[in-house]
Amino acid sequence: MDTKIGSFDTCKASSNDLACPANGAVSTIQSSVSTTSVVNPSESTLGRHIARRLVQVGVTDVFSVPGDFNLTLLDHLIAEPGLNLIGCCNELNAGYAADGYARSRGVGACVVTFTVGGLSVLNAIAGAYSENLPLICIVGGPNSNDFGTNRILHHTIGLPDFSQELRCFQTVTCFQAVVNNLEDAHELIDTAISTSLKESKPVYISISCNLPAIPHPTFSREPVPFSISPRLSNQMGLEAAVEAAAEFLNKAVKPVLVGGPNLRVAKACDAFVKLADTCGYALAVMPSAKGLVPEHHPRFIGTYWGAVSTAFCAEIVESADAYLFAGPIFNDYSSVGYSLLLKKEKAIIVQPDRVIISNGPAFGCILMKDFLQALSKRLKCNTTAYDNYHRIYVPDGIPLKCEPKEALRVNILFQHIQKMISGETAVIAETGDSWFNCQKLKLPEGCGYEFQMQYGSIGWSVGATLGYAQAVPEKRVIACIGDGSFQVTAQDVSTMLRCGQKSIIFLINNGGYTIEVEIHDGPYNVIKNWNYTGLVDAIHNGEGKCWTKKVQCEEDLIEAIQEATGPKKDCLCFIEVIVHKDDTSKELLEWGSRVSAANSRPPNPQ
Repeated sequence: MDTKIGSFDTCKASSNDLACPANGAVSTIQSSVSTTSVVNPSESTLGRHIARRLVQVGVTDVFSVPGDFNLTLLDHLIAEPGLNLIGCCNELNAGYAADGYARSRGVGACVVTFTVGGLSVLNAIAGAYSENLPLICIVGGPNSNDFGTNRILHHTIGLPDFSQELRCFQTVTCFQAVVNNLEDAHELIDTAISTSLKESKPVYISISCNLPAIPHPTFSREPVPFSISPRLSNQMGLEAAVEAAAEFLNKAVKPVLVGGPNLRVAKACDAFVKLADTCGYALAVMPSAKGLVPEHHPRFIGTYWGAVSTAFCAEIVESADAYLFAGPIFNDYSSVGYSLLLKKEKAIIVQPDRVIISNGPAFGCILMKDFLQALSKRLKCNTTAYDNYHRIYVPDGIPLKCEPKEALRVNILFQHIQKMISGETAVIAETGDSWFNCQKLKLPEGCGYEFQMQYGSIGWSVGATLGYAQAVPEKRVIACIGDGSFQVTAQDVSTMLRCGQKSIIFLINNGGYTIEVEIHDGPYNVIKNWNYTGLVDAIHNGEGKCWTKKVQCEEDLIEAIQEATGPKKDCLCFIEVIVHKDDTSKELLEWGSRVSAANSRPPNPQ
């Protein structure tokens, strides 16, 4: 094996050996990995083992920030031919990039240093946990000889207790491994990585800084690819649940199907679509499930989001006499301040391993995929709800045409973005008004779509765009980012340039935190205006391919899009769109007022 140390600055395109796993499934074997060869004794090290394991499970790019506790480990990751180390500007963005990467590849990884790096990346790991993403967070830890001593180390809070970082990660990861002994390192590393894949959650691996380069007999052979036993449904429970659900739905007059975000973690997207194909029901998705269900499906009726649903969708869903929700998450945001007009007695709730029918029975130990597949064979075809939708549906209105050189409006911007998207693009929507505007985009077949609704951390999209674009270099990512969010994580536009990425970033400059304004306004929602194109030009600094443009009217926008999709199609394109501070979607106005009402509820009487 060639152990030549590669260039840390060079970002290579992802390997074509690994196709994007369907529905977030994880590819655990790469064809180039031998399962039987003996490793040169000098190379049978912990660092090499973890590098090969990452490649095996489908990670070909690792996002990192160097620090003195992880430098030796980084040497071994760089030495792995199938692995590309991408240096990020800060740990938060490295975590966000691993998040975006995992959304496309099925698993992502980041490497940071002890405590100062670990606590910095923690926010991104929490977001990945909330979104059920397999993410391997590796931290370079203290020298193994320092454990159990009374020594105080740098990068700590000044106490001889090294467990602070571990305790912080325990609530946002499904497994934690502290590797400070080579005897059990192999077992701990493999258990952590396999647990991340099985549970579809982040894991934490701390590796003492003096261990990665030391040979050990447990690493003397190429790691055998994981064979993760599939989870199985309780067959009797499955049959009973399908029987009860079929009886409930077959007697309904106008039932509907609604897909939720947990379709991804349940790997049940295809089963859900097959169910929709066979039963004839009207098909909708919750906002955080956009992109998981094909919108070109003949009975797709849009996004169900209560009062801010796409046109005519809520009327059909809420007037149904039965609805099956597959993988829903009902929180204050997805329920529009707890204002959904749904009734429990009309609902079947299907979660990844549980089915609840109306006010009646609940069935556990049942996999969503198995349930949906079995149910599709038992339902009578019923198109009533879709027929009703088709009768009342009125095509979307067209925004008022801008006068020549009139200030650009947000609805005009997204009218043009709609024309840009195709099966060769992916859309990343930042927390804010882009949530609502991007929900109204009609995704063509093959078009990717991601946003972080459960955690809603502003600034997520910059790192996520970096990671997603690195995972799927054949797609052009279109990111819609507000100015307030961009100010949090702007630095890693630099990393996009180093990696030769060709994403298109629409920076929507409206002078502040508009989503917060619509929930509760105040002077804290106004931010300092930046020269955003000037900032990106300064980051570019003549290295890499980058093109920027500031637009203030529709004519400018049309010209910018033509340039970005034509002569500059191989460049990172940054388009700053200047709009009025009060120019928002009508959905944000409605949603903001309802969430504000939920937030301001007085305490219950004691």
